[in-house]
Amino acid sequence: MEKTYISLQTSLIITILVGIFFIGLGYLNSKKITNNTNYIVGNRDEGIFSLTASLTASALGAWILFGPSSAATWGGIGAVIGYALGAAAPMLLLYNFGPKIRKEFPNGLTLTEYIKKRFGLSVLRLSLFLILFYLTIFLIAEVTAISFLLNYISKAPLWLSSGVTLIICLLYILRGGFKLSIITDKYQFSLIFVIILISIFLIIGNLDVSSYKIIKKNSSELIDKNYLPNYTAGLTFFIAVAATNLFHQGNWQRVFSAKNNSTLKLSLIISSFIIFLIVFWMGYTGLISYSLNSKIIPDLAFFELVLKKESSPVVIGILILALSLTLSTIDTIINAISSLIIINGNQINKAISGKKIKDKANLIILFLCIIVFFLASRGFSILYLFLLADLLCCAAVVTIFYGFFKKKINYKLSYQSIIFGLLSGLLFFPSTDFQSSILVGNLLSKNMFNPLVVSNLLFISFVVSIIIPTIILLIYSLRNSFK
Repeated sequence: MEKTYISLQTSLIITILVGIFFIGLGYLNSKKITNNTNYIVGNRDEGIFSLTASLTASALGAWILFGPSSAATWGGIGAVIGYALGAAAPMLLLYNFGPKIRKEFPNGLTLTEYIKKRFGLSVLRLSLFLILFYLTIFLIAEVTAISFLLNYISKAPLWLSSGVTLIICLLYILRGGFKLSIITDKYQFSLIFVIILISIFLIIGNLDVSSYKIIKKNSSELIDKNYLPNYTAGLTFFIAVAATNLFHQGNWQRVFSAKNNSTLKLSLIISSFIIFLIVFWMGYTGLISYSLNSKIIPDLAFFELVLKKESSPVVIGILILALSLTLSTIDTIINAISSLIIINGNQINKAISGKKIKDKANLIILFLCIIVFFLASRGFSILYLFLLADLLCCAAVVTIFYGFFKKKINYKLSYQSIIFGLLSGLLFFPSTDFQSSILVGNLLSKNMFNPLVVSNLLFISFVVSIIIPTIILLIYSLRNSFK
């Protein structure tokens, strides 16, 4: 008989009670919303604490309980460092980009406003698709994450956990807007620290010797400087996570919501430091967990370690924290999607405009949540979902932010560079078993490629998606310089 930590009924009751709390927050906050601007960026008066908490919380989520530790089980210490640096890097990049965009768009609401001005309508539509796809994948990953946890501790069916979570979210998020996201981010910020402290206490307390000695004894390759995945995985995660988070509308909402640039810059520096430490620790737990049991399910590495010897009260506490973390993150994602539809709806379809655009945005989100429900119920790898979304953003990041340095841009070429980068990356992007890709093993035989290529498809796919647009833009720039 499979082990359960708490009963199915208990897990559902806890989920519903946490949901009622958040629904109450949504109802109370909905009374403060007066217009679409208020719904998207609040009153543009966020101070250092609320902005730091919100930037940190929007960059993190329930995925930190699954993704970093899962990556560590096969990518070693390099994946841990790369993941942590990649999660923190966007805050430092926004330190430069954020104030510039605020100056250019003092009443700005989204990154897409900048994209439209610099690159035109075609690139805007393509970028909007990529951003919305990424945010939808993020949403799927968050719902999948909490469903995995509920299944792990109580054997709750994935479809049931996914359905209950999404219903709760829709009941409060669509009313609360950005201010609700800021409020729940403060809760999330505190909860993350509670989870970290609890995990450190439980993990260190359950180990007879130091964690480093356990890793060195049982899985020395994970910290070996000659272990190739330490480098390929590290660079892959750095590129993937850093590039993707630059397109996170939730981050840009917070950029535009800051009281002033000095508040924004200080908040970005503080949040980048906090994010690095948190993601690094969560990744490090994966190294410990794998060293104790190499047959663990990667997505559950953290929980296999934390809940190894724990009683029901501890499990319930972890569940409450994880649920709150999930709901707080989901409200950021859905508010970000809603804001993009409200601001850019008429660019997608002229029917998505007018006085009732917020209601139309809510209908689109409802449709997306139905898709999320079906996909989250399938139980796909959380890390794999993120990597797919990351690839799409990587293909666009060089081209989009190239606009900061080049005022005159060939719109057609920009569009083509993103498409070529995306297609090139997808050709090498591995299947779920990481053993083949569209090009390697399907269109062409694996025997036609060097074994190093076959074993590093993920790394190659991200590098290619970055390099191809870069080469295209460089050739264009050099050609113009000779004219």
